[in-house]
Parts: sequence; C-alpha cells; structure tokens
Amino acid sequence: MVKEFKNKNEWALILGGSSGLGLASAKKLAKHGLNIIILHRNRKADLPNIQQEFEEIKNEDIQLKTFNIDATNPEKIKEILIELKNVLAEKGKIKTLIHSIAKGNLKTMTGEKNSLSATDFQLTIQAMAVSLFDWVQAIHQENLFAEDARVISFTSEGNTKAWKNYAAVSAAKVTLEAITRNIALEFAPFGIKANCIQAGMTDTFSFQQIPGSEQLKKVALNRNPNKRLTLPKDVANVVYLLCKDEAKWINGTIIPVDGGEHLS
Repeated sequence: MVKEFKNKNEWALILGGSSGLGLASAKKLAKHGLNIIILHRNRKADLPNIQQEFEEIKNEDIQLKTFNIDATNPEKIKEILIELKNVLAEKGKIKTLIHSIAKGNLKTMTGEKNSLSATDFQLTIQAMAVSLFDWVQAIHQENLFAEDARVISFTSEGNTKAWKNYAAVSAAKVTLEAITRNIALEFAPFGIKANCIQAGMTDTFSFQQIPGSEQLKKVALNRNPNKRLTLPKDVANVVYLLCKDEAKWINGTIIPVDGGEHLS
C-alpha cells in the first residue's frame, strides 16, 4: 500500500472520531501514513472498546493523539488549540480537518410534552454545523493548516427530505452545507479546500438513534441499485480521495457517496 502522507509531519484532525464515519476515516488515512488527532466525547463505560479501535490505528505506525473532550463549545476551542499546538510542535501542520460531530436533537415538532423548541434548533445547528466554521477559523488564525489543506464534513439526504424527528438535524445539515460552500470560497486564497460528503444510509450508532431508523433502512435498501446500505468504509475511501494531491481542484461541492441511492 502506498503511504503518500508518511514522514510529512502532517495530521488529520477529526472531530467526532470514536465511531462511525469519523473513526472509519481515521483508520483509512492512518493506513496511508497520515498522523491522526481525534477529539471525541464518550462515557467512561464506552472507553475500553473505543481504546481498542484506537490501538488498531496506532498499529499503522503513525502518531495518534486522542482527547475525550467537548469539541462543540466555542469557549473551549482555544483551550484545545493549546494542546494541539503541543502535539504539532514547531513544524507539524493540519492537512485535513474532518467534521463528524453527531450531537443533534431528535424530538418531534408536535410532541405534547417534549417537542422541539427554538433552543433545540439552536444547539443542534451550533454543534453540527457552526462548529465547523469555529474550528476552521481558529485553526487558520493560529496558522496550523498545511499549505494545501482539506476540510471535509458529512451531510445526508435529510438536507432536502423531511423525516419525522429529524427537523433540527435537517436544519443543521443545510447550514453545514452553506458554511462549507463559503469556506470553500473565502478560504481558497489560503490553500484550503472544503467539501461535504452526502453519505447514503449508513448503519452507524448515530443513525440508530433516529426514531424509525429500521424503516429508513428498508427504504434505502429498496432504492439503492446495489441493494445494500452504505458502509463507513465506503465514505472513508472518498475522504481519502479528497485528501490526495490529485483532488486539490475539488472545492465547494456536495458529493453523494451512496452507490446511487439518490437516483430514485
């Protein structure tokens, strides 16, 4: 396997990298020699299993640093950046920033006792969308991005379709895409490219938390011409492609990675 990122002192910073698309991306990029920093937020009870996944990444002969911390709080970003600068040292740079934060509210709009509120929308949009801008701006201001850097985030078909219980997350996905486009436009002079991957229905832990997820899976299997769900590794493969030198002219796009699920 070609390890094109090996010995370049470049890093992937993954926000939400302990499971799902973030973890799969970390594993894929590590196989190709990119050093990995993972920010995640998990309970102590979950850490032993997560640590096993991290050990697998370490076995790729790259550097791995992990922080169990809330990466969505704007006030804490400066604190985390101090730690990151210690990790990167004098010459390390962030080649790739991957936003894989799933911290959304899944209430209904019409629940009598526990329905969505404006605050629920605000918190979800901040965590799942605005935090991408917070991180890009902070890393840029600290001059930690590589000369040819990539910003990658994950959206879903909920950006255009209405699913029950998904209103706040849907609003966040649309916001995420708008922020991605403007990052692509305004940060391009600094060598930063930003793209959003629209993953097909993927059976991750976050997806399983959506009420009615089993029915959504059945619909996706029927729609997909390949008659299977998207796998985290399918998405991670495209993350890797977007990080390669050959992808430096891809900027400001929403890329479906679903095996054709969106076609019907």
